[in-house]
Amino acid sequence: MEENRKIIKGNIAFTPRFGKLEVRENSFIVIEGKQVKGIYCELPAEYKNISVTDYQDALIIPGLVDLHFHAPQFANRGLGFDLELLPWLEGYTFPEEAKFINAAYAQEVYKKVVTELWKWGTTRVVLFGTIHKEATAKLMELLAQAGLGGYVGKVNMDRNSPDILIETTEQSLTATEDYIKDTVDRYQLVKPILTPRFVPTCTPELMAGIAKLAKKYNLPVQSHLSENAGEIAWVKELHPECQNYASVYHKFGLFGQQPTIMAHCVYNDDTEIELMAKSKVYVAHCPYSNNNLASGIAPVRKYIDNGIIVGLGTDVAGGHEVSMAKVMAMAVQVSKLKWLATDKKEKFFTIPEVFYMATKGGGSFFGKVGSFEDGYEFDALVIDDSCLEVSAYNRYSIEERLSRFLYIGDYKNIVARYIAGAKIEQPQF
Repeated sequence: MEENRKIIKGNIAFTPRFGKLEVRENSFIVIEGKQVKGIYCELPAEYKNISVTDYQDALIIPGLVDLHFHAPQFANRGLGFDLELLPWLEGYTFPEEAKFINAAYAQEVYKKVVTELWKWGTTRVVLFGTIHKEATAKLMELLAQAGLGGYVGKVNMDRNSPDILIETTEQSLTATEDYIKDTVDRYQLVKPILTPRFVPTCTPELMAGIAKLAKKYNLPVQSHLSENAGEIAWVKELHPECQNYASVYHKFGLFGQQPTIMAHCVYNDDTEIELMAKSKVYVAHCPYSNNNLASGIAPVRKYIDNGIIVGLGTDVAGGHEVSMAKVMAMAVQVSKLKWLATDKKEKFFTIPEVFYMATKGGGSFFGKVGSFEDGYEFDALVIDDSCLEVSAYNRYSIEERLSRFLYIGDYKNIVARYIAGAKIEQPQF
């Protein structure tokens, strides 16, 4: 049994509840297999013969979870931000994604994506691929090879798309089912996810078919919802029979019938919010992307107050940062603008609140992930923030140190990464 156990020591911080930062200074975490078995100020006698990895004054926090990342757009980070969403897709995104028909190019880009995820401390991630089955399977393989956890989706598009990125409905569904069969049981920590790009690029027949596949293979779903005013108007033109954007997905079985993530959700009305809460739909809040593409500021506090689970996403390449720490900081910043825009009615977020979103909130999509409570899978980052100290006279609290890491730290502060109980070294591709 001892060889299946490990113990690490340091300054432990996690959020068992939204907004509640629990701190255990100079304490021990006992891990058995994949799971946390307890946190102790002093080790019980039964653990005395197990060696301890002592990280001394470092912070030990849960691994960071990114609920929305477009892996094939990685090369486009920082490009086209003088445009809004729809012209940006046409001018930058679709031409880049078309390149992934080339397997060698896909592998080159995806190696960099996975390495960057590891570098910045993302331990679990939900990824969009492209329509290309082989390239998307390679992305999944590389993610698993690196020891990271995630869901990877082959994108579905059968209308309103460039010829080079469009499939027939039958082609899209057949290729998607082949992709599922090839990958669903291949890796322990990486699984497929059904990925209709968004309503404008998916016919009713395709959406209904994707929903059937999700149910048949018991797989989750990811897509986009109400990111941009022009997009919402387009959906209304395509589906005048539906009350709103969310009801289109719901009509075709893609809105909580299986575990579902909807990215952005900037402009959802009260009827949609009620449906989202009832359907247990997750929101992937992507503040960098919403800023860069002038989409708007999502009413995230309202979602949480209505019982909707909100995680955070980088939304590469609409977002230019891979770092979830920076996304947390930006989520606080844009919430302050929302506070002002709502006449100071919608409270801005605190560090413990966004920390929860990036750990236990988003992590719950993967099960018991994102916390150090007993029975949770041990995903963790060890943060050496000593270089951020200004003077020996400054004595920061653990919460203050966490805040400083989010705002002014970087990947060099992350000295160890653990996923599902295993220490993960830098990928060697």
